[in-house]
Parts: sequence; C-alpha cells; structure tokens
Amino acid sequence: MVKADASFAIKRIYEDPSDDDGCRVLVDRLWPRGVSKERARLELWLKEIAPSPPLRKEFAHMQERFEDFRAQYEDELASNPAVDQLLALAAQQGKVTLLYAARDPDVNHARVLLEFLAGLASRK
Repeated sequence: MVKADASFAIKRIYEDPSDDDGCRVLVDRLWPRGVSKERARLELWLKEIAPSPPLRKEFAHMQERFEDFRAQYEDELASNPAVDQLLALAAQQGKVTLLYAARDPDVNHARVLLEFLAGLASRK
C-alpha cells in the first residue's frame, strides 16, 4: 500500500539528477547509452518492470502504435510482481522517480507505468 505522501514521477535519465528526485529507479530493460553508473545515481535498476522484449520491439516507439502498446503493457503490469516492489519502495521512500531513456516524454513506457501506478494508488 502506498503512503498518502508517496508519489511517483518520471524523468529522462539523461537529465541531471536533483535532490527532489527522491529514490531514483531505472525502469528500462537495457542500460541507456552514454550514461555511467556514477552519473545515473540510481538506487535500483528494475529491469523486470519494463515491457517484455517482444512488446518493446513491436512498439518501437512509434506514436501510431502507442495506444495498442499501452493496453498490452498495462496487461503485463497487472500480473507483474515488480509493481508490488515499486509500491513498497514508494511506501518506504516517499518519492520515487522512474527513469527512462526514450526521447519522447509522452510516448514511452515510463509514462504508461506512471499512470498505471497512479491508478493503483487512487483505488487504495
């Protein structure tokens, strides 16, 4: 269960870390190019929360495929135990920033994950 003051945010991993990020969690299955572990300042790399490889390849970050991708990824998330791990982390840390490497800030799996988690929190 998420504490009332627990929150999630998303941010490109290429942006500079800031103190208000809270707990920084990389939610990509693949390590982002050109980012050192020191620069990333991660608390956790949660590969298991990312879309399955076949779904990621089918989506290929193409905007016209986003709504189909969203529905399929939400189906994956509904049975993914890593979701509970993120919720527990948020309950402990208060704020969790989900880091992603995709270029488009609106058409990416981290956006879907953020909205999925917000939906879970609103039902609690």
